[in-house]
Amino acid sequence: MVELKNVNVHYSSGVDALQNINLRINDGEFVFIVGGSGAGKSTLGKLMTREIVPTEGRVFVNGYNLSKTKGNKIAKFRRSIGMVFQDFRLIQELNVYENVAFVLRIADQSTRFIKQRVPNVLNLVGLGNKARSKPRELSGGEQQRVAIARALATQPKVLLCDEATSALDPMTTQSILELLKKINAELGITVVLITHEMAVIRQICNKVAILDGGKLAEQGTVDELYDHPQAEYTKQLLKAAE
Repeated sequence: MVELKNVNVHYSSGVDALQNINLRINDGEFVFIVGGSGAGKSTLGKLMTREIVPTEGRVFVNGYNLSKTKGNKIAKFRRSIGMVFQDFRLIQELNVYENVAFVLRIADQSTRFIKQRVPNVLNLVGLGNKARSKPRELSGGEQQRVAIARALATQPKVLLCDEATSALDPMTTQSILELLKKINAELGITVVLITHEMAVIRQICNKVAILDGGKLAEQGTVDELYDHPQAEYTKQLLKAAE
């Protein structure tokens, strides 16, 4: 579902943001990509959404070779993935229903489909009774649930969450992660969560990739990384999460 082969990203400022990254995420997996500030997480997210292309190497997402995806095919590709961000990115003037419906209208979906699809995804995220509320009337966790519903509206095969819980308190973070786990299990959607937090990973996902200084320090199953961490940076992250 997602594969990076020998990927390097070199910015004109002289920064080597990613160096020789090889990463494979299979269909239906729930994967955390973890790293601190400057690890290359944001660059990795931009590669996966085709905001940038690698300096070297290839990136494949959902059957698309993103180095060769250009023009109107970029928009088509982005409709095949759902994106959830730290800052929610809701339209404050629109209510919850219209925020979700907005992406479907952009995708030229019929009014009939929109009337069926929007309530379905709002119920899925537990906000069926908030359809007429404005974002400012919701808590941070509820706003993120709206953002998740919007990301799911186009029936994506991959859900990419970029620091989706970083602005939330621990209890709300737990509830959002449980929701993502439910979506992964019940809908079979591949979930990729880019984060700097190691807490609760063992309860939620089945694979972890550790970024450190633009390099892939370690990757494997959750049990492998917790029980037999190899990289020193991984050991530091696990100790900090205790």
